[in-house]
Amino acid sequence: MERILSLLPSTTELAAALGLGDRLVGRSHECDVPAAVARLPAVTEPRIDPAAPSHVLDERVKALVREGLSIYRVDAERLRALRPDVILTQTQCEVCAVTPRDLEAALGEWLGAPPRLVAVHPETLDDVLDDFVRVAEGCGVGERGRALRTEQRGRIEVLSDRARRAATRPRVAYLEWIDPLMGAGTWIPELVSRAGGEPVLARTGGDAAWSSWAELHDADPDVVVIGPCGFDLARTRSELAPLVAAAEWPQLRAVRDGRVFLVDGFLHMSRPGPRIAESLEILAELLHPDLFDLGYEAKGWAPL
Repeated sequence: MERILSLLPSTTELAAALGLGDRLVGRSHECDVPAAVARLPAVTEPRIDPAAPSHVLDERVKALVREGLSIYRVDAERLRALRPDVILTQTQCEVCAVTPRDLEAALGEWLGAPPRLVAVHPETLDDVLDDFVRVAEGCGVGERGRALRTEQRGRIEVLSDRARRAATRPRVAYLEWIDPLMGAGTWIPELVSRAGGEPVLARTGGDAAWSSWAELHDADPDVVVIGPCGFDLARTRSELAPLVAAAEWPQLRAVRDGRVFLVDGFLHMSRPGPRIAESLEILAELLHPDLFDLGYEAKGWAPL
């Protein structure tokens, strides 16, 4: 039975959903679903304090990238001791999780046949779903991945069809970072659209782009959704001060109409795993409460 090391939360959760939980031998420091993975040794740690304020995190991350340094440390000795046959990682974002580059030192000193790297790179919603199959095939259970993709796609299509019946399609600014401002990227604008909204300040299928107060003010969205990458609801609420203190904030239509919402960017929106359909359901519920009452309030989203 092959031993699996997963280095990002979405693939750890995916491995468990594919029935491979008993084959996991290690994880990243952020992997937390299912709860049983807490017993596994973590082989990574951040080089920066994840509890620092948003603007400090942004400055330190940019400084490390400018210096050509990784955001994460890999415990090469522990990794080798775990003797994984397969390592699940990603090639999408240096900031979000460990990349193959971060593994070079550990793998360069490997004795014997090195482990297989299975890397995901989701940019669109289809990519997220196809990665279920990529990871499953990389672990020798391709059929399970195809079944999971079919199940999640089915939920997504059913909800999308229902959202099309909405009487209105509000213009939605989804913020992936607060200080400085960042609009939505990758699969998130697709989720907003399928949930019955019109995304603004967004880049579908591409990296999220830095924005500005001038752009947000000019867009004047009907709804603002705040879901910083890697932040849960409590952390997001604790970071709101720079946003709500800005002179332009009370001028926004969404603020005046009471249509500002927080979403869980850690467990849901920014995690392209086997609960991607839940992310869509969360957005649909907060955008169109007349059509959707799915029980996510206070768990997946909350009003400002």
